[in-house]
Amino acid sequence: DAALNGKLVHAKALATTEDVLRDPIFGIGDKAIAFSRDVEFYQWKETSKREKRQKLGGGEETTTTYSYKQDWMSHPVDVQQFHSPDARTQYNNSVLMTIEDLTLYAKNVHFGAYHLPDFLISSMPGAVPYSVSLQAATRDKLNRTIIRNRPNLLSGVNVDTVSSNRLPMLLHEQGATLYIGSSPATPQVGDVRVRFTKTPPAFISIVAKVKGDTFEKYKASNGKEISILALGDVSLEQMVGEEQSENKMITWVFRLLGCIRVIVGFRCVLKPLAVTASVVPLLGNIMDVGLNLVSFLLGVAWSLVIIAIAWLFYRPLVGGLLVVVAIGLFVMTVVKGKKKEIPA
Repeated sequence: DAALNGKLVHAKALATTEDVLRDPIFGIGDKAIAFSRDVEFYQWKETSKREKRQKLGGGEETTTTYSYKQDWMSHPVDVQQFHSPDARTQYNNSVLMTIEDLTLYAKNVHFGAYHLPDFLISSMPGAVPYSVSLQAATRDKLNRTIIRNRPNLLSGVNVDTVSSNRLPMLLHEQGATLYIGSSPATPQVGDVRVRFTKTPPAFISIVAKVKGDTFEKYKASNGKEISILALGDVSLEQMVGEEQSENKMITWVFRLLGCIRVIVGFRCVLKPLAVTASVVPLLGNIMDVGLNLVSFLLGVAWSLVIIAIAWLFYRPLVGGLLVVVAIGLFVMTVVKGKKKEIPA
């Protein structure tokens, strides 16, 4: 409908495609809107634990302890980055196959008489596990390549001429997972685990601006770009409501993070007092608890003032209440800071 061109619309239709997406390394794929592989490597990894303790005579020191264990990681780990010199020589990380995460997207996704742009295609939800089934020739080729690159797996045998049944099979299909290693039940350092998913055609609802036979993001009066995509037959009210709820949640998360940063800032400013008092261990601990409380009260009060300044313009009543609460917290902090008079 040419009359809709340039307008913000709410539309529902089946998003479908005839494109076949295929993994270039493993040769598997399907007709899908998106096709992904997620890779994990079994590696030695380093973890650290920090402990602070008061020093006799004042001050404090921090001790960091490093430990090492095997775990599945999203990327190969370089042991030369370990902090312990002994760990760099004691542990060795290798991988049977160097491979990265990959997501392929269909180029032609139809939406009724329209087609979806890339930014909507890449935001399509509804990914499901894709059952792995390698072609025999592909499996054999990959298996020989892995063994050829790791001579210690098979010594004294010409990998290029020996029959497949005489070679150890290092590729194991487990539903939507391809395990690369000797035994999935007992992972070894260097093993690789690849999981596959696909996003099939689905009925979706969108909110976007019409541009010819496709869509683009709508630019609001505040300069923000808007586009929404939801799986299924979803009403406009529900889609907008969910976006507003998400925006509110993100706003409060940022407010909370800001408040924490202010509290930490006050704690850093007041920390020298606790260090000075730590000449006497018991007094240092008491001072530390008191300064934590003061930093908390000052940080919350300061944050409320900043929030209130913004809300005085948009929501005068709420902003005014926040100012009152902030003043109350400042007063409480001052009262807590005063020494109580000891009767004669």
